[in-house]
Amino acid sequence: MIRTVTYQPDLNGRVALVTGASSGLGRRAAEVLSQSGARVVGVARRADALEEMKQIHALPWDLSDRDGLGELAKAASDPFGPPDILVHAAGINTREVADDVTPEGWDITIELNLAVPFFLSQHLVPNMKTKGWGRIVNFASLQSSRAFPGGLSYGASKGGVAQLTRAMAEAWSASGICVNAIGPGFFRTELTAAVFDDPERAARNAAQTCVGRNGEPEDIDGPLMFFCSDACAYVTGQVLMVDGGFTAK
Repeated sequence: MIRTVTYQPDLNGRVALVTGASSGLGRRAAEVLSQSGARVVGVARRADALEEMKQIHALPWDLSDRDGLGELAKAASDPFGPPDILVHAAGINTREVADDVTPEGWDITIELNLAVPFFLSQHLVPNMKTKGWGRIVNFASLQSSRAFPGGLSYGASKGGVAQLTRAMAEAWSASGICVNAIGPGFFRTELTAAVFDDPERAARNAAQTCVGRNGEPEDIDGPLMFFCSDACAYVTGQVLMVDGGFTAK
């Protein structure tokens, strides 16, 4: 017997929580999900940048306070109800070379990039289980599988995100919660400003891709929508590299 599946063309009726929503790919994610019909709660430390985004509910928050994540989950559920889409776009890259990595730099990198996606998800998963539907999108990186100069702490955290994604999928997908990760290539964001401030380096990165260019914000839209919709009902525990083929060469 062939089972017929009807996919939603939009996200009307869904509630999405996006961390790191004030800038970069997190901001793009919040905008795209909102345009697709989801009611979006955007979380970031910078209240002024969040307030500029009139289409989302702004929720200024310091994600580095792990003890406050349960309170954050409750606050994020107040405007529209418990989120059933969770996008973890917040992150940090201290760019400390191996010999200069500090305990403080290591701890904040692991905390924001790896611990927060798990523990915040843990607080929100019970409501997704009740609904029998949820979508969690982590942000991996080129450094999930490749070593870059000055990226020891960041690479360790993003390598962890790839495995975290698989482990979260194993734990929760039987309840209808699909957990996947997007691994962006080189996109011009605040986090990659140091790369794009060096035109020669940016050109070398573009040449390393199969398509011959670095990423534009809109390049994230399709993969994100796929992972946040009914279309990925049988796709979970995957890391999709959105890198123009950088990791293929």
